[in-house]
Amino acid sequence: MLNHKEIRSYFPILDQEINGHPLVYLDSAATAQKPRQVIEAIEHYYKTNNANVHRGVHTLGNRATDDYEGARDKVRKFINAASTKEIIFMRGTTTALNTVASGYGRQNIQEGDEIVITYMEHHSNIIPWQQLAKEKGAVLKYIDLEADGTISLEKVRATITAKTKIVSMMMVSNVLGTINPIKEVTKIAHENGAIMVVDAAQTAPHLVIDVQDLDCDFLAFSGHKMCAPTGIGVLYGKQTLLENMEPVEFGGEMIDFVGLYESTWKELPWKFEGGTPIIAGAIGLGAAIDFLEEIGLDNIAQHEHQLARYAMDELATIDGLTIFGPQDEMKRCGLVTFNLDDVHPHDVATVLDMNGIAVRAGHHCAQPLMKWLDVTATARASFYLYNNEEDIDALVKGLRVAKEYFNDVF
Repeated sequence: MLNHKEIRSYFPILDQEINGHPLVYLDSAATAQKPRQVIEAIEHYYKTNNANVHRGVHTLGNRATDDYEGARDKVRKFINAASTKEIIFMRGTTTALNTVASGYGRQNIQEGDEIVITYMEHHSNIIPWQQLAKEKGAVLKYIDLEADGTISLEKVRATITAKTKIVSMMMVSNVLGTINPIKEVTKIAHENGAIMVVDAAQTAPHLVIDVQDLDCDFLAFSGHKMCAPTGIGVLYGKQTLLENMEPVEFGGEMIDFVGLYESTWKELPWKFEGGTPIIAGAIGLGAAIDFLEEIGLDNIAQHEHQLARYAMDELATIDGLTIFGPQDEMKRCGLVTFNLDDVHPHDVATVLDMNGIAVRAGHHCAQPLMKWLDVTATARASFYLYNNEEDIDALVKGLRVAKEYFNDVF
């Protein structure tokens, strides 16, 4: 069991009141809060080692480079990549997925080829493939979902064909919480000659990732959802694929030789990191990995499964409340998406905010999924290691207040 009081003490932002109530932060799927360890690591860099990396021979530059590349190795170990050459620092999941679509897709997709995704994808794992399909005359196909928001391997096999060249799927849904069978889907993709791209934005904060065990070809995640700063993310790619890809951003840092009419690129991973890199962000990500690994990803996952079960049980006591996604807490990560009958999710979130409770309301950058669910928007409470059952009790109480208020109004 996690020591809630100790863990919460690491997060200074949580020690405040919102609208006269203690803050209950239930929006970690949008962004996680930052512990002191991460804040202090970033502060230390700017106070003592602030310099550009890879460029100079002075002491500050060497320190900064060591810390930056040290963070890369922490990421390598965190996802069990074979080499740091396979770890590319980027702005976030969105940039990483766009890089794969542009860098790999433009070189390898031809007219008539198929790209397969699902209805549950985040917009950042839909739009790049839409654009690639339009540009190349490829076919974009969707794997349909089961009634509970899970994916069946039978439908995966029925959708992926010999014409499929790319399969891209989120490992955990940011709306339904569904944990997808990525390893099995990857095997099916490879059997049909396709590569597997994984959106792990909602996975990296919560579950152990082993890219060699998954055998995926590319995997992307963001730092800010796992206690690291905003503006830093990771693209993992198998070395042979990255070596054959052209970079999509050009400039300093990523070049080997520049002539008047031709240039050559540095070796991996720097080939894909043009310009001054996200130095402080990478250092902060390294500190976040240290923090999460000290607590243990398995412990965090167990804690969140328990919170999800407790939340679904308690929310089910509210008349007129619908919960979306798998009912089995072991098939979902620590979030619950729901709607109150006849009350818009934005109104629900506003009332909750007046009671100090932060949740997300809207389409969650997943409009195709909203259409599949036959709703325009939903409310979402997402949990992390600093939440406990008291936070869920506050959520349930706040929802009862919202329900009563809007029943009186209408």
